[in-house]
Amino acid sequence: MAKAAKIEFVCTDCGMNFTQWQGQCRCGAWNTLVEMKIPKANKNAVTRTANTGGYAGFIGGGSKKINEIEAMDAEKKLTGIGELDRVLSGGVTNGSVNIISGDPGAGKTTLLSDLVARMSKNTASLYCTAEESLSQFKNRVHRLKLDYNEDNLYLLAETSVESIIDELEKNKIKFAVIDSIQAVVTENANGSPGSPSQVKSSAQALTQYCKQNNVTMFIIAHVNKNNEIAGPQTLVHIVDALLHIDTNDGQIRTLRANKNRFGDIDTVGIFKMCERGMLSVDNPSEIFLSGSSTESPGSTITCIRKGNRNLLLEIQCLTTETEAEFPQRVCVGLNMNRIKMLTGILRKHTKTKIFHDTFFNIIGGLKIDESETCIDLALVSALLSSLNDFVIPRNTCIMGELSLNGDVRPIDSGVPRVKEAAQHGFTEIYIPYRNYHKSMEGLGANIHAVKTIHELIELIK
Repeated sequence: MAKAAKIEFVCTDCGMNFTQWQGQCRCGAWNTLVEMKIPKANKNAVTRTANTGGYAGFIGGGSKKINEIEAMDAEKKLTGIGELDRVLSGGVTNGSVNIISGDPGAGKTTLLSDLVARMSKNTASLYCTAEESLSQFKNRVHRLKLDYNEDNLYLLAETSVESIIDELEKNKIKFAVIDSIQAVVTENANGSPGSPSQVKSSAQALTQYCKQNNVTMFIIAHVNKNNEIAGPQTLVHIVDALLHIDTNDGQIRTLRANKNRFGDIDTVGIFKMCERGMLSVDNPSEIFLSGSSTESPGSTITCIRKGNRNLLLEIQCLTTETEAEFPQRVCVGLNMNRIKMLTGILRKHTKTKIFHDTFFNIIGGLKIDESETCIDLALVSALLSSLNDFVIPRNTCIMGELSLNGDVRPIDSGVPRVKEAAQHGFTEIYIPYRNYHKSMEGLGANIHAVKTIHELIELIK
């Protein structure tokens, strides 16, 4: 008589196993434990995973001295997608396994469809879709007018990991895309597609094959309501690079690397979603500036830092007399709590009374993180400009953090930000006093170093 399957409870967030159900996992998540049946292992069974060992391939042979190991540099290949190559620190690494995640509609499939078409020009490439038909994929290729090599581009609609690996082996594929890891299953694990055990085992099997056969692979992963990869946290440790697409209000997409074994993780790529797909934006500052030739109150230019890139953007503010009992505060792309704090600083230190409906907007649809404090002076300047009906010239760039006592605090990477503004023709640049450096004098711009909010108001007026 066959033995009953063992029952475990697995956390869908971190993948931790428990012998009985409980409300909260050790990772802190509530109500994430699901029941899993684990069959008794067959001692005579030999599986693909048992033969290959760890995530990176074969394990064994004992230890070796470091001098006995041959050092090999990671070979990178340019994809032709400028912003993707930037985020991957010079192109895709041969034999690497990469995950790309993002919200529905972020552009994951669109970006990788373009990528697999480009890679097919030089090597045998395969796109495996487990979520749509092959005709749907072909229609997308034609709609985006992608250029590809019809002899090297293979399409596959399959959910079995073992069948996918067989196709990779049969057609000698060297570049592959799996769409998505939550939709494929392996016979070496139990559970439905997307369960922690299936996601982990499927990723492990695919990674093992890629490492052993020098196959480059991109895997699409879905996200949960917290904008994190759905499935066990182990998935992040298995792969070489973890890319994420942030969806901003509008057409702008931001690609960042949260993990990269072959490069930096502080680089950000900017894309624009349009009818031709995900287009690289080589000069993002042009998008985030309105380009208006007329000067009007309530508009201020500042410089933020996304990863290791400096971006110029325009902040707009509109104040109108309120028609209700309480004034409105509306922010698009900004954190409301920071706006409330800055208005409180103005009331306390400058005696500015704001009994108006106030509207803030970021040109280009970009969302500013709450941790980006360098825009404080620009927000205050735009608010005072609209409130008092005076114009800040368009050749002016303002950056700096404002403390609760009215002092202007320094920001990180002050010199690179000033250089970025000067290169785009800004001749009046306001910065925190402690960010001033002699190297800024030869940039062709007047640098105004301010210490307090009072100094800034006197200068901009």
